[in-house]
Amino acid sequence: MMLARAIHFDESDTNVFHAPARTGEWCIAGGFEFSNWTEADLTGKARQSFSNGWLGVETFGRVTFVATAQIEPAEVTALAEVLAQHFVTFYGAPSVEAAVPVAREEIAQMMALCEGHPANTVLTVARELTEAGVKESFRIIEARDADLDMFAVHGN
Repeated sequence: MMLARAIHFDESDTNVFHAPARTGEWCIAGGFEFSNWTEADLTGKARQSFSNGWLGVETFGRVTFVATAQIEPAEVTALAEVLAQHFVTFYGAPSVEAAVPVAREEIAQMMALCEGHPANTVLTVARELTEAGVKESFRIIEARDADLDMFAVHGN
């Protein structure tokens, strides 16, 4: 089973998101956060989170890039519990028990996106507001093989 972990190529996420996700934490798309947003909500760092932020399921911060990684069934179960509690605390779900199936579905959607890609495949998300609601699109950036000679300078 594959899911996505937050990765950082530089420190930019600490500047563009209100709360950046921690490197290595498990992530999902997290578009549900924006389901009731309007153009008026899209300012500053909130716009950046909306436009291209994945949601970390441990800190609930945002990250620009994620990479596919192997996940164990016990980790999926634990993440569903954490996400369900988040739904209760921040979105008014009636109980963790009621929210777990929804949390599992959010994680399953992300796992489906990661499925079939080798470990360390980089993913990006882009969102836009449409009259029908939030439209998400995903980009897959596959790892390329590179010969060491392309990067190393050899000398005597």
